[in-house]
Amino acid sequence: MQQYQKLIYTVCLQFVHDPHTAEDLTQDTFLAAFSAIDRCEPQYYKAWLVRVAANKCKDHLKSAWVRRVEAPGDDALPEPRGAPPGDAADPAEQLAQRAGAEELETLVRSLREPYGRIAVLYFLQHKDTAEIAALVDRPPRDGKQPVMACQTAAAPADR
Repeated sequence: MQQYQKLIYTVCLQFVHDPHTAEDLTQDTFLAAFSAIDRCEPQYYKAWLVRVAANKCKDHLKSAWVRRVEAPGDDALPEPRGAPPGDAADPAEQLAQRAGAEELETLVRSLREPYGRIAVLYFLQHKDTAEIAALVDRPPRDGKQPVMACQTAAAPADR
């Protein structure tokens, strides 16, 4: 035991990565080896002890005590399949956003011309001013003015 104690402890520590558990497994290894020492030739003691230690460590790692599973908190659980990527919003929050979007769409669609068409392109279809100018056949600087006018025209309706 004195000759191979450090070797067996090192083998056990490599398996379990815990010094106290490695000490216990080293002791278990020598107890098991002592009870069956007559089965091994003296020139093979070292290899035999290493094999006994490895088997003790493997048995320990397979035990129910080591494999016990702690239940993770709700925040550690993965998102269910089919869930939207990123932060999944609260259903009530999604409903409020949808209602706000519907209200905005109603306001934009109720604007009189020439603001109505440009407001739909800008606020609902998210086109930039250059695209809007091309779609309404106006130079880009004229395309900006109606959008700005739409923003000021929509402002009093929000109050």
